[in-house]
Amino acid sequence: MADMEAPKIEFPCDYPIKVVGKAGAELHTLVLEVMEIHTEGFDQTRITIRDSRNRNFQAITATITATGEPQLQAIFADLKVSPLVKIVL
Repeated sequence: MADMEAPKIEFPCDYPIKVVGKAGAELHTLVLEVMEIHTEGFDQTRITIRDSRNRNFQAITATITATGEPQLQAIFADLKVSPLVKIVL
């Protein structure tokens, strides 16, 4: 079993990116800006937002058309540097 490889992603493909962070318009704006920088023709209607029970945090899921591993790494890096962001999945 140790020699089993993780499944490979075939690009281009739909790829959901979930960002959990401090609730507010700033987080939403950050996610939109990063997606538009790294995803040509990003469709803003492919974003969903869920508030935490106490509305202190939000989970924003943006589904993009991923073109490759470098694109995904750049998106994750740009999101993780913001103090608004707690987790990127």
